[in-house]
Amino acid sequence: MIRKFLITSLVGFVLFLVGCTSPPEVQIASLDNSSRLAIISAYEPEMKNLLSEAQISDTYLINGRSYHVGQLANNEVILFTSGISMVNAAMTTQTALDYFNISGILFSGIAGGVNPDLNIGDVVVPSQWGQYQEQLFARETEDGWDLGWHSVEFPNYGMMFPQKVSVTRKGNKPDSEKDHFWFQVDPEMLAVARQVADDVQLNKCTSVGKCLQVDPIVILGGNGVSGPTFVDNAEYRDWVWDTFQADALDMETAAVAHVAHVNNIPFIAFRSLSDLAGGGHGENEINTFFQLASDNSAKVIIAFLQVWGER
Repeated sequence: MIRKFLITSLVGFVLFLVGCTSPPEVQIASLDNSSRLAIISAYEPEMKNLLSEAQISDTYLINGRSYHVGQLANNEVILFTSGISMVNAAMTTQTALDYFNISGILFSGIAGGVNPDLNIGDVVVPSQWGQYQEQLFARETEDGWDLGWHSVEFPNYGMMFPQKVSVTRKGNKPDSEKDHFWFQVDPEMLAVARQVADDVQLNKCTSVGKCLQVDPIVILGGNGVSGPTFVDNAEYRDWVWDTFQADALDMETAAVAHVAHVNNIPFIAFRSLSDLAGGGHGENEINTFFQLASDNSAKVIIAFLQVWGER
C-alpha cells in the first residue's frame, strides 16, 4: 500500500514538472549548413534577373518548390519563388527557415502603387508592413455596424474593419500570443538600403520601347500593406492610402514579414510599382510594366547585397 502510494506520488510529481517546463523547440535537419540570405520573389519574372546574376551550386526540391543555393553579389544565398499570395508566401518562407541556415530574408518583386505621389517603376522599401485585409465583416443593424467583441483598429471600408493578427514568437513563453498589425523591417538592412538607393540606375523603358513619363526613383521608409486580393479599384486604393498611408500594396510581403518576426530573422522587402492598383487611366498597367518593375527591384537588391556582403 505504501509502495503504491509512493509510485503514484512520484508519477504525479513528474507530471507536475512536465507541466511546468517548456518543451524544446523542434529542429529540422539542415540540408545546407552555410549561413545564407534568403532571396524571395513571388513568381518567375520577379526572380529571373536575380537567378541570372547568381552562381547556383545546388537546387533542392521541397514540397514541389525549388530552392536554389549559391552566391549572389558576394553573398551566400538561397533563392526561391514563394508562389503568389499570403499562404504560399508564409509556407515557403517557413520551409526555408526549417531546412536551411537563414541569416536574413529579402523580398524582391512588384506591387501596386498607392501613394498618389509615386509612379510606375519606382522602388519602395517600407520600414513596416501590415496585413491590411485581416478584417471583421461587421453585422449591419438599424443603428449601424455591430462589431461585437472586435475593436476598431482603423477606419472601415463599408462593412470591412481591419484587425490585428495574433502571433507567437520563438523564444517567448509557449503559446503566448500578442496582437500585431505592423511588422518592422530590420533597421540595419534599411540603413544599408538608404546607403545605396541614390546610386542605382533604374530602367525607364521596357524591352519593347514603352517608356515611363518620369524617371523612377527609390523611396525609403513609410508603410506597405499586403493581402490575398489583387487590387484594381480606384476608390479602394484611395481608402488604403487614407487609412494606412501605404506607399504600396501587394499579396505576399506582410506574410513573409510575419514569419520573419516569429522566427527572429532580419527582414526587408524591395517592391517596384508595376501598376497603380486601379488609380491609373485606362486598363491596369501591370501587363505592360511588370518586367520593368521586376528588374528595377532586382537592381536595388543587387546593389544592397554588394554593400551588405562587405560589412
